[in-house]
Amino acid sequence: QVQLVESGGGLVQAGGSLRLSCAASGRIFSSAAMGWFRLTPGKGREFVAAISWSGITSYADSVKGRFTVSRDNAKNPAYLQMNSLKPEDTAVYYCAARTARTAQASESMYDYWGQGTQVTVTS
Repeated sequence: QVQLVESGGGLVQAGGSLRLSCAASGRIFSSAAMGWFRLTPGKGREFVAAISWSGITSYADSVKGRFTVSRDNAKNPAYLQMNSLKPEDTAVYYCAARTARTAQASESMYDYWGQGTQVTVTS
């Protein structure tokens, strides 16, 4: 059984940065694609970024140029570096893993989820 645990969330002023980490316990395939999603009231859960097993990345338009997704299978499966944060980035952020190599933007394509970490950006 795979378990994912996010960390690194918190309270930050607009323009600031945070780095989220996603740690995995149990067996997780180094070839698994990883995704980051966020949940905000009224918007539901939306795609943020994803990275394939080989390091190919994709981003939502709203975060492109500000967020960077990366992976290090030796330590943690995935990271999300968030720069130039805006109040509208306030959300609960989730990491997800899928037992396939290609990254996907649809949450239904992911098999495992973390419990989420709160990110709050103040103006």
